[in-house]
Amino acid sequence: MTDSKPDDIKGRRARAREKARLGRQRRRRRARGTRYALLGGAALVVLALVVGGVFAIFNSIHPAGPGPANMAGDGITIGKNFQAVPAAAAQSPSAEPSATTTAATGQTVKIVVYFDYLCPTCGSFETTNDAYIKGLVRSGAATVEYHPIAILTNQSLGTKYSQRAANAGACVADHSPNSYFAFNSAMFARQPQEGTSGLSNDQLISLVKSLGSVSHVPEISTCITDQTYASWVVQATQRALAGPIPGASISKIRSTPTILVNGEQYKYTTPFTTDEFSNFVVTAAGNSYADNATSTPTPTTPTPTATSRATGKATGAATGQATAKATPTK
Repeated sequence: MTDSKPDDIKGRRARAREKARLGRQRRRRRARGTRYALLGGAALVVLALVVGGVFAIFNSIHPAGPGPANMAGDGITIGKNFQAVPAAAAQSPSAEPSATTTAATGQTVKIVVYFDYLCPTCGSFETTNDAYIKGLVRSGAATVEYHPIAILTNQSLGTKYSQRAANAGACVADHSPNSYFAFNSAMFARQPQEGTSGLSNDQLISLVKSLGSVSHVPEISTCITDQTYASWVVQATQRALAGPIPGASISKIRSTPTILVNGEQYKYTTPFTTDEFSNFVVTAAGNSYADNATSTPTPTTPTPTATSRATGKATGAATGQATAKATPTK
């Protein structure tokens, strides 16, 4: 065996020192990674606590709980003479108010509308067909079930108008349900443009007071100011968007307005026309009723057609003949 040369000994020592240095670097990196992981975990815990705290604060202001009276299933049903149908009855088809013999030969037609009070297309549908629907509901030929939801809450310059407007509707349904049809018509008559701040709470209260026939105005005013049903509006909106939609041909709400007649979706065209909607109502009802409430015991069965002229002959109210006689609701 030969003795190692001095240069070889120096090389081995240099390599050993480099190996030791690299080992120390790896250990330091591992230590830093562990420390960062611990800090990150702690940060997530803090974030969860903060989010939980914010949610708790929101719930303390707007506690989750039962929705407004008369809105079982997140909607209020309006029947003959604009009287709200009790929640339990509205959920039972057999308990729905029956149409008079002069208005129907079969079942009462059920119209269901999902809408946002800031949605311009919803406003166009309502203003075009309000008088027609009013005639059907007054006579008992149809019920209308309103579902106010808030999908445009972030489209009102930070005022959350959609949510506040739906909350106002819930307040009216809770305290003065027989005024809801008039309230709904007034809300769309004064509908603000999308992208604006909308009506303030004070203006919503003034609108309610202007209807005249509303009962329990002080309670409704407090409900609007306190946003009593703000959490319910959020939850009702989520339920509508997630589905299911009971007794409907669709599984969930994808846009507003969504209009159902006896469970069938009205696939509208714009601009809206009363002729198109009334023809769909007659078709969806299976020609089982006449929507113009005649004085004869057995009405003529309407025959829906594609033309406005023929529809007018078949249904009367479809062309506004019946609704022209209607007096405004209060």
